[in-house]
Amino acid sequence: MNDNVLCSMDQVSDLQAALPTTVHPGYHIDICLNPVSTARPSVVKDHVLALLHKNKYAFGDFIVTEFEEPFLQDHVISVSLSDSEPSGQDRTTIDLRAAKLHLHVFQLHEDGPGSEELDGEELAAANHWLLPSSDFHGIWENLVFDEDIKGQLLHFATTTLLFSDKNVDKNVISWNRVVLLHGPPGTGKTSLCKALAQKLCIRLSDRYTYGQLIEINSHSLFSKWFSESGKLVMKMFQKIQEMIDDPEALVCVLIDEIESLTAARKSTLSGNEPSDAIRVVNALLTQLDQIKRYPNVMILTTSNVTGAIDLAFVDRADIKQYIGLPLPKAIFKIYHSCINELMRSGIIMPAQQLLDLRALEVMSFAENEATKLSLQLRDVSKRSYGLSGRALRKLPFIAHALFVQKSTVTLEDFLVALDKASQRQFKERADLTKD
Repeated sequence: MNDNVLCSMDQVSDLQAALPTTVHPGYHIDICLNPVSTARPSVVKDHVLALLHKNKYAFGDFIVTEFEEPFLQDHVISVSLSDSEPSGQDRTTIDLRAAKLHLHVFQLHEDGPGSEELDGEELAAANHWLLPSSDFHGIWENLVFDEDIKGQLLHFATTTLLFSDKNVDKNVISWNRVVLLHGPPGTGKTSLCKALAQKLCIRLSDRYTYGQLIEINSHSLFSKWFSESGKLVMKMFQKIQEMIDDPEALVCVLIDEIESLTAARKSTLSGNEPSDAIRVVNALLTQLDQIKRYPNVMILTTSNVTGAIDLAFVDRADIKQYIGLPLPKAIFKIYHSCINELMRSGIIMPAQQLLDLRALEVMSFAENEATKLSLQLRDVSKRSYGLSGRALRKLPFIAHALFVQKSTVTLEDFLVALDKASQRQFKERADLTKD
Protein backbone atom coordinates (compact mmCIF):
# COMPACT_ATOMS: atom_id res chain seq x y z
CA MET A 1 0.00 0.00 0.00
CA ASN A 2 1.25 3.49 -0.79
CA ASP A 3 2.08 5.70 2.14
CA ASN A 4 -0.03 8.52 0.65
CA VAL A 5 -3.73 8.24 1.47
CA LEU A 6 -6.92 10.21 1.37
CA CYS A 7 -7.09 12.91 3.98
CA SER A 8 -10.06 14.47 5.71
CA MET A 9 -10.41 18.24 5.74
CA ASP A 10 -9.08 18.43 9.30
CA GLN A 11 -6.10 16.21 8.57
CA VAL A 12 -5.07 18.15 5.50
CA SER A 13 -5.33 21.64 6.94
CA ASP A 14 -1.73 21.72 8.07
CA LEU A 15 -0.54 20.44 4.69
CA GLN A 16 -2.38 23.19 2.83
CA ALA A 17 -0.37 25.80 4.65
CA ALA A 18 2.83 24.50 3.04
CA LEU A 19 1.55 23.21 -0.30
CA PRO A 20 -0.65 24.88 -2.93
CA THR A 21 -4.00 23.35 -3.85
CA THR A 22 -3.96 22.28 -7.49
CA VAL A 23 -6.95 22.04 -9.79
CA HIS A 24 -5.70 19.62 -12.45
CA PRO A 25 -7.33 19.17 -15.90
CA GLY A 26 -8.11 15.61 -14.88
CA TYR A 27 -7.08 12.76 -12.61
CA HIS A 28 -7.53 9.08 -13.37
CA ILE A 29 -9.00 6.93 -10.60
CA ASP A 30 -8.61 3.16 -10.96
CA ILE A 31 -11.32 1.06 -9.28
CA CYS A 32 -10.49 -2.63 -8.90
CA LEU A 33 -13.61 -4.76 -8.43
CA ASN A 34 -13.95 -7.99 -6.54
CA PRO A 35 -13.65 -10.84 -9.13
CA VAL A 36 -17.13 -12.13 -8.24
CA SER A 37 -18.82 -8.71 -8.29
CA THR A 38 -21.67 -8.24 -10.75
CA ALA A 39 -22.26 -4.58 -9.94
CA ARG A 40 -22.73 -2.29 -12.92
CA PRO A 41 -19.74 0.01 -13.51
CA SER A 42 -21.96 3.09 -13.51
CA VAL A 43 -23.27 2.23 -10.04
CA VAL A 44 -19.77 1.55 -8.74
CA LYS A 45 -18.57 4.90 -10.08
CA ASP A 46 -21.38 6.72 -8.27
CA HIS A 47 -20.43 5.15 -4.94
CA VAL A 48 -16.71 5.81 -5.41
CA LEU A 49 -17.34 9.40 -6.46
CA ALA A 50 -19.38 9.93 -3.29
CA LEU A 51 -16.47 8.53 -1.26
CA LEU A 52 -13.95 10.85 -2.90
CA HIS A 53 -16.16 13.90 -2.54
CA LYS A 54 -16.78 13.06 1.10
CA ASN A 55 -13.04 13.08 1.84
CA LYS A 56 -12.61 16.11 -0.43
CA TYR A 57 -8.80 16.24 -0.36
CA ALA A 58 -5.99 13.88 -1.27
CA PHE A 59 -2.28 14.40 -0.81
CA GLY A 60 -0.40 13.13 -3.86
CA ASP A 61 -1.04 9.59 -5.01
CA PHE A 62 -3.24 7.35 -2.88
CA ILE A 63 -4.72 3.90 -2.58
CA VAL A 64 -7.74 3.01 -0.44
CA THR A 65 -8.41 -0.63 0.45
CA GLU A 66 -10.69 -0.30 3.49
CA PHE A 67 -14.21 1.08 3.22
CA GLU A 68 -16.96 1.97 5.67
CA GLU A 69 -19.83 1.72 3.19
CA PRO A 70 -21.23 -1.85 2.83
CA PHE A 71 -21.58 -1.58 -0.96
CA LEU A 72 -17.91 -0.74 -1.40
CA GLN A 73 -16.92 -3.44 1.07
CA ASP A 74 -18.81 -6.05 -0.98
CA HIS A 75 -17.76 -5.00 -4.47
CA VAL A 76 -14.50 -3.01 -4.45
CA ILE A 77 -10.97 -4.20 -3.67
CA SER A 78 -9.20 -0.87 -4.07
CA VAL A 79 -9.56 2.71 -5.27
CA SER A 80 -6.32 4.34 -6.37
CA LEU A 81 -4.72 7.32 -8.06
CA SER A 82 -1.14 6.47 -8.96
CA ASP A 83 0.09 8.85 -11.63
CA SER A 84 -0.83 12.34 -10.53
CA GLU A 85 2.68 13.65 -11.11
CA PRO A 86 6.13 12.59 -12.30
CA SER A 87 8.52 10.90 -9.90
CA GLY A 88 10.40 13.50 -7.90
CA GLN A 89 8.06 16.38 -8.73
CA ASP A 90 6.67 18.40 -5.85
CA ARG A 91 3.44 16.88 -4.62
CA THR A 92 0.41 19.05 -4.05
CA THR A 93 -2.90 18.76 -2.31
CA ILE A 94 -5.63 17.63 -4.71
CA ASP A 95 -9.13 19.07 -4.31
CA LEU A 96 -11.21 16.04 -5.30
CA ARG A 97 -14.42 18.05 -5.54
CA ALA A 98 -13.03 20.66 -7.90
CA ALA A 99 -10.83 18.40 -10.05
CA LYS A 100 -12.15 16.51 -13.04
CA LEU A 101 -12.03 12.82 -12.16
CA HIS A 102 -11.91 10.03 -14.75
CA LEU A 103 -13.09 6.82 -13.12
CA HIS A 104 -12.07 3.43 -14.57
CA VAL A 105 -13.71 0.25 -13.29
CA PHE A 106 -12.03 -3.10 -13.95
CA GLN A 107 -11.81 -6.70 -12.78
CA LEU A 108 -8.62 -8.74 -12.82
CA HIS A 109 -8.31 -11.97 -14.77
CA GLU A 110 -6.79 -14.47 -12.35
CA ASP A 111 -5.77 -17.11 -14.89
CA GLY A 112 -2.09 -17.23 -15.72
CA PRO A 113 -0.67 -16.98 -19.23
CA GLY A 114 -1.59 -19.36 -22.00
CA SER A 115 0.84 -20.35 -24.72
CA GLU A 116 0.65 -19.87 -28.46
CA GLU A 117 2.25 -22.66 -30.43
CA LEU A 118 3.09 -22.84 -34.12
CA ASP A 119 2.53 -26.01 -36.09
CA GLY A 120 5.54 -28.33 -36.07
CA GLU A 121 7.57 -26.35 -33.53
CA GLU A 122 8.58 -27.69 -30.12
CA LEU A 123 8.83 -24.36 -28.29
CA ALA A 124 5.87 -22.10 -27.54
CA ALA A 125 6.04 -19.11 -29.84
CA ALA A 126 4.42 -16.72 -27.36
CA ASN A 127 2.78 -16.30 -23.97
CA HIS A 128 -0.71 -14.86 -23.97
CA TRP A 129 -2.55 -13.01 -21.18
CA LEU A 130 -6.07 -11.64 -20.94
CA LEU A 131 -5.94 -8.13 -19.50
CA PRO A 132 -6.22 -6.74 -16.92
CA SER A 133 -4.31 -9.62 -15.32
CA SER A 134 -3.58 -10.27 -11.66
CA ASP A 135 -0.02 -11.15 -12.78
CA PHE A 136 0.65 -7.48 -13.52
CA HIS A 137 -1.40 -5.82 -10.80
CA GLY A 138 0.66 -3.22 -8.92
CA ILE A 139 3.66 -3.23 -11.28
CA TRP A 140 2.86 0.23 -12.68
CA GLU A 141 2.76 1.83 -9.24
CA ASN A 142 6.07 0.28 -8.17
CA LEU A 143 8.07 1.32 -11.23
CA VAL A 144 10.17 4.37 -10.37
CA PHE A 145 11.96 6.50 -12.97
CA ASP A 146 13.76 9.82 -12.80
CA GLU A 147 11.70 11.22 -15.68
CA ASP A 148 7.96 11.05 -16.34
CA ILE A 149 8.44 8.11 -18.69
CA LYS A 150 5.18 6.46 -17.71
CA GLY A 151 3.20 9.61 -18.39
CA GLN A 152 4.88 10.12 -21.75
CA LEU A 153 4.01 6.60 -22.86
CA LEU A 154 0.38 7.08 -21.84
CA HIS A 155 0.25 10.34 -23.81
CA PHE A 156 1.67 8.53 -26.84
CA ALA A 157 -1.07 5.91 -26.68
CA THR A 158 -3.74 8.60 -26.26
CA THR A 159 -2.51 10.48 -29.32
CA THR A 160 -2.39 7.24 -31.31
CA LEU A 161 -6.04 6.60 -30.49
CA LEU A 162 -7.04 10.20 -31.22
CA PHE A 163 -5.38 10.23 -34.65
CA SER A 164 -7.09 6.95 -35.52
CA ASP A 165 -10.50 8.22 -34.37
CA LYS A 166 -10.12 11.40 -36.40
CA ASN A 167 -9.04 9.45 -39.51
CA VAL A 168 -5.79 11.38 -39.86
CA ASP A 169 -4.32 10.50 -43.25
CA LYS A 170 -1.33 8.20 -42.67
CA ASN A 171 0.07 9.24 -46.05
CA VAL A 172 0.42 12.77 -44.69
CA ILE A 173 1.32 12.08 -41.06
CA SER A 174 2.99 8.77 -40.29
CA TRP A 175 2.86 6.75 -37.09
CA ASN A 176 3.43 3.04 -36.63
CA ARG A 177 2.19 2.19 -33.09
CA VAL A 178 5.67 0.95 -32.17
CA VAL A 179 7.49 1.72 -28.89
CA LEU A 180 11.17 0.86 -28.37
CA LEU A 181 12.54 0.93 -24.83
CA HIS A 182 16.31 0.54 -24.69
CA GLY A 183 19.01 0.62 -22.05
CA PRO A 184 21.09 -1.62 -19.77
CA PRO A 185 19.66 -4.87 -18.36
CA GLY A 186 17.61 -4.76 -15.18
CA THR A 187 16.25 -1.23 -15.57
CA GLY A 188 12.58 -2.25 -15.83
CA LYS A 189 12.00 -2.16 -19.60
CA THR A 190 10.05 -5.41 -19.85
CA SER A 191 8.11 -4.72 -16.67
CA LEU A 192 7.20 -1.27 -17.98
CA CYS A 193 5.88 -2.75 -21.23
CA LYS A 194 3.66 -5.20 -19.34
CA ALA A 195 2.50 -2.53 -16.92
CA LEU A 196 1.74 -0.15 -19.80
CA ALA A 197 -0.38 -2.78 -21.57
CA GLN A 198 -2.29 -3.33 -18.31
CA LYS A 199 -2.76 0.40 -17.68
CA LEU A 200 -3.96 1.05 -21.24
CA CYS A 201 -6.51 -1.73 -20.93
CA ILE A 202 -7.84 -0.15 -17.72
CA ARG A 203 -7.84 3.40 -19.09
CA LEU A 204 -9.64 2.34 -22.28
CA SER A 205 -12.14 0.02 -20.59
CA ASP A 206 -15.05 2.15 -21.85
CA ARG A 207 -13.84 1.62 -25.41
CA TYR A 208 -12.54 -1.97 -25.39
CA THR A 209 -14.25 -4.86 -23.63
CA TYR A 210 -10.99 -6.63 -22.81
CA GLY A 211 -7.29 -6.57 -23.54
CA GLN A 212 -4.75 -9.10 -24.73
CA LEU A 213 -1.00 -9.18 -24.26
CA ILE A 214 1.08 -11.43 -26.51
CA GLU A 215 4.70 -11.79 -25.44
CA ILE A 216 6.61 -13.24 -28.38
CA ASN A 217 9.37 -15.75 -27.67
CA SER A 218 11.89 -14.50 -30.22
CA HIS A 219 14.14 -17.53 -29.91
CA SER A 220 11.33 -19.92 -30.86
CA LEU A 221 10.95 -18.14 -34.20
CA PHE A 222 14.38 -19.21 -35.40
CA SER A 223 13.79 -22.56 -37.05
CA LYS A 224 16.26 -25.42 -37.11
CA TRP A 225 15.43 -25.59 -40.79
CA PHE A 226 17.23 -23.07 -42.98
CA SER A 227 15.01 -20.32 -44.43
CA GLU A 228 11.99 -21.30 -42.32
CA SER A 229 12.32 -18.55 -39.69
CA GLY A 230 10.80 -15.87 -41.89
CA LYS A 231 7.76 -18.10 -42.43
CA LEU A 232 7.44 -18.62 -38.66
CA VAL A 233 7.34 -14.86 -38.12
CA MET A 234 4.51 -14.60 -40.63
CA LYS A 235 2.64 -17.47 -38.94
CA MET A 236 2.99 -15.77 -35.57
CA PHE A 237 1.59 -12.52 -36.90
CA GLN A 238 -1.28 -14.36 -38.57
CA LYS A 239 -2.34 -15.49 -35.09
CA ILE A 240 -1.98 -11.93 -33.84
CA GLN A 241 -4.05 -10.72 -36.78
CA GLU A 242 -6.92 -12.98 -35.66
CA MET A 243 -6.90 -11.23 -32.27
CA ILE A 244 -6.74 -7.76 -33.83
CA ASP A 245 -9.75 -8.55 -36.01
CA ASP A 246 -11.93 -8.38 -32.88
CA PRO A 247 -12.71 -4.65 -32.51
CA GLU A 248 -13.68 -5.21 -28.85
CA ALA A 249 -10.09 -6.19 -27.96
CA LEU A 250 -7.09 -3.96 -27.28
CA VAL A 251 -4.08 -5.99 -28.41
CA CYS A 252 -0.55 -5.30 -27.15
CA VAL A 253 2.35 -7.24 -28.66
CA LEU A 254 5.55 -7.43 -26.58
CA ILE A 255 8.81 -8.39 -28.27
CA ASP A 256 11.54 -8.58 -25.65
CA GLU A 257 15.17 -8.25 -26.77
CA ILE A 258 14.06 -7.17 -30.23
CA GLU A 259 17.67 -7.27 -31.43
CA SER A 260 17.41 -11.07 -31.63
CA LEU A 261 14.77 -10.67 -34.36
CA THR A 262 16.07 -7.53 -36.04
CA ALA A 263 19.81 -8.13 -36.26
CA ALA A 264 21.37 -5.50 -38.49
CA ARG A 265 21.19 -6.75 -42.04
CA LYS A 266 24.49 -5.17 -43.03
CA SER A 267 26.28 -7.50 -40.59
CA THR A 268 24.56 -10.68 -41.82
CA LEU A 269 25.18 -10.49 -45.54
CA SER A 270 27.10 -13.49 -46.82
CA GLY A 271 27.93 -13.82 -50.49
CA ASN A 272 25.03 -13.45 -52.89
CA GLU A 273 22.52 -15.35 -50.76
CA PRO A 274 20.61 -13.52 -47.99
CA SER A 275 20.87 -15.18 -44.58
CA ASP A 276 17.98 -16.45 -42.52
CA ALA A 277 18.39 -13.41 -40.25
CA ILE A 278 17.69 -11.10 -43.17
CA ARG A 279 14.52 -13.03 -44.02
CA VAL A 280 13.37 -12.65 -40.39
CA VAL A 281 13.93 -8.88 -40.45
CA ASN A 282 12.12 -8.49 -43.76
CA ALA A 283 9.20 -10.63 -42.56
CA LEU A 284 8.88 -8.65 -39.31
CA LEU A 285 8.98 -5.27 -41.05
CA THR A 286 6.36 -6.44 -43.54
CA GLN A 287 4.02 -7.61 -40.78
CA LEU A 288 4.43 -4.37 -38.82
CA ASP A 289 3.54 -2.36 -41.90
CA GLN A 290 0.39 -4.44 -42.39
CA ILE A 291 -1.04 -4.22 -38.89
CA LYS A 292 -0.32 -0.54 -38.22
CA ARG A 293 -3.57 0.45 -39.94
CA TYR A 294 -5.60 -1.13 -37.15
CA PRO A 295 -6.56 1.22 -34.27
CA ASN A 296 -6.59 -1.45 -31.54
CA VAL A 297 -2.98 -2.66 -31.60
CA MET A 298 0.27 -1.51 -29.97
CA ILE A 299 3.75 -2.97 -30.50
CA LEU A 300 6.00 -2.77 -27.41
CA THR A 301 9.67 -3.72 -27.79
CA THR A 302 12.80 -3.70 -25.63
CA SER A 303 16.50 -3.90 -26.36
CA ASN A 304 19.71 -4.15 -24.37
CA VAL A 305 21.91 -3.78 -27.47
CA THR A 306 20.52 -1.05 -29.71
CA GLY A 307 23.54 -1.12 -32.02
CA ALA A 308 22.47 -4.57 -33.22
CA ILE A 309 18.99 -3.49 -34.30
CA ASP A 310 18.26 -2.98 -37.98
CA LEU A 311 17.87 0.72 -38.77
CA ALA A 312 14.70 0.07 -40.76
CA PHE A 313 13.05 -1.15 -37.56
CA VAL A 314 14.45 1.75 -35.51
CA ASP A 315 12.92 4.17 -38.02
CA ARG A 316 9.52 2.54 -37.54
CA ALA A 317 9.55 3.10 -33.78
CA ASP A 318 7.48 6.18 -32.90
CA ILE A 319 9.08 6.45 -29.48
CA LYS A 320 12.65 5.42 -28.72
CA GLN A 321 12.95 5.83 -24.96
CA TYR A 322 16.17 5.26 -23.06
CA ILE A 323 15.70 3.59 -19.66
CA GLY A 324 18.85 4.13 -17.63
CA LEU A 325 20.06 3.23 -14.16
CA PRO A 326 18.10 5.02 -11.42
CA LEU A 327 19.56 8.16 -9.91
CA PRO A 328 19.81 8.55 -6.11
CA LYS A 329 16.38 10.25 -5.89
CA ALA A 330 14.70 7.29 -7.58
CA ILE A 331 16.77 4.84 -5.52
CA PHE A 332 15.55 6.56 -2.35
CA LYS A 333 11.95 6.11 -3.49
CA ILE A 334 12.53 2.43 -4.30
CA TYR A 335 14.11 1.78 -0.91
CA HIS A 336 11.37 3.81 0.77
CA SER A 337 8.65 1.58 -0.71
CA CYS A 338 10.55 -1.60 0.21
CA ILE A 339 10.99 -0.51 3.82
CA ASN A 340 7.33 0.44 4.12
CA GLU A 341 6.40 -3.05 2.92
CA LEU A 342 8.70 -4.66 5.49
CA MET A 343 7.14 -2.45 8.17
CA ARG A 344 3.68 -3.49 7.03
CA SER A 345 4.63 -7.17 7.27
CA GLY A 346 6.17 -6.72 10.73
CA ILE A 347 9.75 -7.62 9.79
CA ILE A 348 10.94 -4.09 10.50
CA MET A 349 9.59 -2.96 13.85
CA PRO A 350 7.36 0.10 13.44
CA ALA A 351 9.16 3.20 14.60
CA GLN A 352 9.10 6.76 13.40
CA GLN A 353 7.79 7.19 9.88
CA LEU A 354 10.37 7.68 7.14
CA LEU A 355 10.09 11.09 5.53
CA ASP A 356 10.17 11.47 1.76
CA LEU A 357 12.64 13.69 -0.07
CA ARG A 358 10.20 16.55 -0.41
CA ALA A 359 9.66 16.67 3.35
CA LEU A 360 13.42 16.53 3.93
CA GLU A 361 13.90 19.40 1.50
CA VAL A 362 11.29 21.50 3.28
CA MET A 363 13.30 20.90 6.48
CA SER A 364 16.53 21.89 4.65
CA PHE A 365 17.92 18.38 5.22
CA ALA A 366 18.71 19.36 8.80
CA GLU A 367 19.47 16.39 11.05
CA ASN A 368 17.33 15.93 14.14
CA GLU A 369 15.42 13.10 15.79
CA ALA A 370 12.63 13.34 13.19
CA THR A 371 14.95 13.28 10.16
CA LYS A 372 17.89 11.16 11.31
CA LEU A 373 16.84 7.82 9.82
CA SER A 374 15.45 9.36 6.64
CA LEU A 375 18.77 11.13 6.05
CA GLN A 376 20.55 7.84 6.71
CA LEU A 377 18.44 6.22 3.98
CA ARG A 378 19.31 9.11 1.67
CA ASP A 379 23.02 8.43 2.24
CA VAL A 380 22.54 4.72 1.51
CA SER A 381 20.71 5.67 -1.69
CA LYS A 382 23.61 7.82 -2.83
CA ARG A 383 26.07 5.00 -2.22
CA SER A 384 23.84 2.60 -4.17
CA TYR A 385 24.02 4.61 -7.38
CA GLY A 386 25.14 2.38 -10.23
CA LEU A 387 22.88 -0.56 -9.37
CA SER A 388 19.92 -1.48 -11.57
CA GLY A 389 16.33 -1.30 -10.43
CA ARG A 390 16.18 -5.10 -10.51
CA ALA A 391 19.18 -5.33 -8.16
CA LEU A 392 17.78 -2.64 -5.84
CA ARG A 393 14.51 -4.51 -5.40
CA LYS A 394 16.45 -7.61 -4.32
CA LEU A 395 18.67 -5.81 -1.81
CA PRO A 396 16.20 -5.74 1.13
CA PHE A 397 15.98 -9.54 0.89
CA ILE A 398 19.76 -9.92 0.64
CA ALA A 399 20.27 -7.46 3.51
CA HIS A 400 18.01 -9.50 5.76
CA ALA A 401 19.40 -12.89 4.69
CA LEU A 402 23.05 -11.97 5.14
CA PHE A 403 23.16 -9.23 7.76
CA VAL A 404 19.99 -9.52 9.89
CA GLN A 405 18.93 -13.18 10.13
CA LYS A 406 16.18 -12.70 12.70
CA SER A 407 12.43 -12.33 12.49
CA THR A 408 12.28 -8.67 13.48
CA VAL A 409 14.76 -5.83 13.26
CA THR A 410 14.83 -2.13 14.10
CA LEU A 411 14.79 0.35 11.23
CA GLU A 412 18.18 1.70 12.27
CA ASP A 413 19.79 -1.76 12.19
CA PHE A 414 18.11 -2.59 8.88
CA LEU A 415 19.49 0.54 7.23
CA VAL A 416 22.99 -0.56 8.26
CA ALA A 417 22.33 -4.01 6.78
CA LEU A 418 20.95 -2.46 3.58
CA ASP A 419 24.10 -0.39 3.16
CA LYS A 420 26.28 -3.47 3.62
CA ALA A 421 24.20 -5.38 1.07
CA SER A 422 24.51 -2.63 -1.54
CA GLN A 423 28.27 -2.43 -1.17
CA ARG A 424 28.47 -6.21 -1.42
CA GLN A 425 26.75 -5.94 -4.81
CA PHE A 426 29.50 -3.67 -6.10
CA LYS A 427 32.18 -6.04 -4.80
CA GLU A 428 30.50 -9.06 -6.42
CA ARG A 429 30.33 -7.19 -9.71
CA ALA A 430 34.01 -6.32 -9.52
CA ASP A 431 34.90 -9.93 -8.71
CA LEU A 432 32.99 -11.15 -11.76
CA THR A 433 34.96 -8.88 -14.07
CA LYS A 434 38.19 -10.47 -12.84
CA ASP A 435 37.25 -13.89 -14.25
